[in-house]
Amino acid sequence: MTAGQRRRCFGLLRSAGDVWACVLEVNAWRRRRRDAPLVGYRELCRELAAAGPGTFGELDTTGARSVLRQFSDAWFAAAKRRKAGDVSARFPRRRRGLMPVRWYHGTFTLDGRRARIPTAKGSPPVWVRLSREVPYPIEQVRSITLLCEGGRLFLDVTAEVPITAYLPGEEPDPGRLAGVDLGIIHPYAVAGPDGEALLVSGRAIRAEHRMHLADTKARRRAVARRAPKPGQRGSRRWRKYRRRARLVDGRHRRRVRQAQHEAARTVITWAQQQRVGVLHVGDPLGVLDIDAGRRHNLRLRQWQIGRLLQILTDKATLAGITVRLVDERGTSSTCPTCHRRVPKPRGRALTCPHCTFTGHRDLVAAATIATRVPGGGPTTPPASVVLPEVVTHRRAGRHLPGAGQSRRDPRRPPRTARGSVGPRRPAPPPDGGESLTPTVRIHNTHRTTGER
Repeated sequence: MTAGQRRRCFGLLRSAGDVWACVLEVNAWRRRRRDAPLVGYRELCRELAAAGPGTFGELDTTGARSVLRQFSDAWFAAAKRRKAGDVSARFPRRRRGLMPVRWYHGTFTLDGRRARIPTAKGSPPVWVRLSREVPYPIEQVRSITLLCEGGRLFLDVTAEVPITAYLPGEEPDPGRLAGVDLGIIHPYAVAGPDGEALLVSGRAIRAEHRMHLADTKARRRAVARRAPKPGQRGSRRWRKYRRRARLVDGRHRRRVRQAQHEAARTVITWAQQQRVGVLHVGDPLGVLDIDAGRRHNLRLRQWQIGRLLQILTDKATLAGITVRLVDERGTSSTCPTCHRRVPKPRGRALTCPHCTFTGHRDLVAAATIATRVPGGGPTTPPASVVLPEVVTHRRAGRHLPGAGQSRRDPRRPPRTARGSVGPRRPAPPPDGGESLTPTVRIHNTHRTTGER
């Protein structure tokens, strides 16, 4: 887009941020006067109409009402959580400089790769050119959302997509259940009804989080000496540094989000092949309430469990598959054969000291989750767990750096020789005889009793 189009688009986002700040300020006044908060969507729309046209620049009424809808939904969602006993839920009271703006069907225009964004009365509309074609038919598009992420402008398109149609005999069977265990190393571990299982590896996603954190720390150390003083925050150097940081953060978030979509698509494709009609997903929300230290809390925050559940649910709905949340407590530490508690292993293999059962911990948990019912207790019938026999391995995030053929992330520092390389060993003789390399003693099998 041109400089003028970019300036006007950011002006719309800033005007939406002004609407959000105005609502927060009005509720702050009412709170100080001990009046009821103004949170209903209709009440907020009346206040917007009383403000009159031109109050928020080029932002039209439809865009401003979308911001009011976001505030109302956020407030009532926090109230519902607090009513259920979640004291950590917070009401929206934080100001935002840029707020996403949404326009619904009938207020915007899509013409190929061009989009017309409506503005306030008396201002010319904004025509922008999209980077690629909209992947949905025009009649299915229901809304567009203008937003900024990592210093870049995006136009999010929401469309009504029909549920997948199947041939007779290939549709999902509601009687076939599969259990899904959510994790960090394996985002999805699925156990099917016929001994089939699927493991989606998320090690590339975990490496992306680690390398992004290391890269951010290294960048801060590099600019620490030349960082602007507190009175120079508006300098050009500071703006360039902040712009670079926003671009890197936005790229990192897009990479992780794409990998999460790939992992969920792998699970749904596998479920369609197995004709699975219902997915029982373990609900790990109880784990998030445990304070496990600074480092592990960072891993849990980067896990993004809510997004994984939402992505899986959306794709399963389009495929005609039902998703149910069940209690997963004890599934990773209970033997499926003797039903006794097993100490949590350090690796992926679960070994029962009572009945000598050995299996993949995540797959055992998924097989146990498949037997649970929504709202039921953690008890499992003795003969209902179907242990996996055939495991399919897939990897999520093949587009991430270091996950290709080179297996080397460019952000990782080059390897350097540490210490002495030791004496060079002679090469084997050319005639193929015995090598002159001294024999190497392996492990401790050569030692006698009492020898050190």
